[in-house]
Amino acid sequence: MEYKDYYKIMGVARDATPDELKKAHRKLARKYHPDVSKEKNAETRFKEIAEAYEVLRDPEKRAAYDRLGANWQAGQEFRPPPGWQAREQAEGRGFFGEARGFDHSDFFDAIFRGMGADLGGGFGGFDTGGQDQHAKIQITLEDAYQGATRTLQLSVPGKRGQARSIEFTIPKGIRAGQQIRLAGQGAPGTGKSGAGDLYLEVEFLPHKLYRAEGRDVSMNLPVAPWEAALGAQVEAPTPTGWVEVTIPAGSSPGSKLRLKGRGLPGKPSGDFYFVLQLAQPPAGSKAAKKAYEDMAEAFKAFDPRAGLQ
Repeated sequence: MEYKDYYKIMGVARDATPDELKKAHRKLARKYHPDVSKEKNAETRFKEIAEAYEVLRDPEKRAAYDRLGANWQAGQEFRPPPGWQAREQAEGRGFFGEARGFDHSDFFDAIFRGMGADLGGGFGGFDTGGQDQHAKIQITLEDAYQGATRTLQLSVPGKRGQARSIEFTIPKGIRAGQQIRLAGQGAPGTGKSGAGDLYLEVEFLPHKLYRAEGRDVSMNLPVAPWEAALGAQVEAPTPTGWVEVTIPAGSSPGSKLRLKGRGLPGKPSGDFYFVLQLAQPPAGSKAAKKAYEDMAEAFKAFDPRAGLQ
């Protein structure tokens, strides 16, 4: 019998959420309902969609189906374990002890009626390795600088409402987009085969000061006009502590000052950059307004828009 790709039948990705599945089912059911559809294969498609949705909306059936999908690709033949058909014929019933005539495809019957009522057993004696699973986690930039230990709550397959805790380590120097592998914490296998692995893709939480790009980290550093013009020594924060920064005389907004090796740890470590931003003081008093008037007089020949010509 042919392997049925329920995700393809539903027109959704393999990581589709329950809401996405529900929307896809409603749309397709309206399109192919035999009472209203003008499609030639409407009844067949309607049954396929209903069967696919029945499996994918049920977490236990979906997990079992996904384990199968790790070893059979769409279009390949699926061969149920020896004796399934003979046993069903001899008993004159389905594997759940139900009467014949339940309107599912042979593929559905072979998979789900041979797995035991709790869907927790092997495929009639097959040993099938569990699928790897993927998820995203958000960490702080400080976690990436220092390393950290975190605890993750995972639902137990086949046991609704139950969860298990996994403690894992965030390696020092990890970058956004990298993955943390938790061996054996993916989907459970069947028979004597082990579970798959769980891969956690790292994302950085937004930080009020810092930005990371690869191993390099940067921040905007506000400076006063006279600090940029005359040069200055200022105190500024970094993820590893405050430092004294030398502002060269004649600095312009957007200039970068580099602290070598002060980015994310690694081999080699990244760099840390201060990006200078001009902080304009308000003319909120007579003295401040007079200072701006004196400046305008002193720089009468300066044209800030000369480069636009």
